Amino acid sequence: MAKENKVRLALANNLKEELSKRRMTVADLAKALDISDSTVRSWANAEKYPRIEKIQQLADFFHITRSELISEKPDNIIPITKTVKVPLLGEIACGDPILAEENIEEYIDEPVNYLPSGKCFYLKAKGDSMKPTIPSGSKVLIRQQPTVEDDEIAAVLMLDTNEATLKRIKHSGKTMFLMPDNPDYTPIIVGKDNPVRILGKAVKYTAEL
Repeated sequence: MAKENKVRLALANNLKEELSKRRMTVADLAKALDISDSTVRSWANAEKYPRIEKIQQLADFFHITRSELISEKPDNIIPITKTVKVPLLGEIACGDPILAEENIEEYIDEPVNYLPSGKCFYLKAKGDSMKPTIPSGSKVLIRQQPTVEDDEIAAVLMLDTNEATLKRIKHSGKTMFLMPDNPDYTPIIVGKDNPVRILGKAVKYTAEL
């Protein structure tokens, strides 16, 4: 029983640490994974231990290994506290695209060791086409890169209107589709009449209650 409690506590501590890194709440995580608040809260409070498929789902969401999520961490590790200022650039549409603003609204301090390599910036999500994955109003961290893999979420510039949108990328042959996660929205087909440029890959988001 003591060992079982220790395992639950290790996962709970790691789960809360990952949420803290992303400035997310238990409710945010529950909504993103389409799991009940009470279930996620029971994991975070070390009351229950998730099934293996849920552990994998959590690890995939946080972009870490299962081992990193469930293993107890030594107490003598000193976290890196150096921060950098990441610019927040206007808003990015999650629904009907809105005009992409180039002006920096503010800077967000981020710990260096919590950021991916390369240049990063934040954009605000607006609309509900990416629900339940990304709520409207979230601040989405984008890693600048010209391409992303299928099923990854990208910030995409619509070249004919100079507007930006946030969508999941899919390919069928030589055709690229911008896919919403919300089934109430239809995919956007990329082509000569609808050219786009990928601005970067969505890495994480933060949301306020």
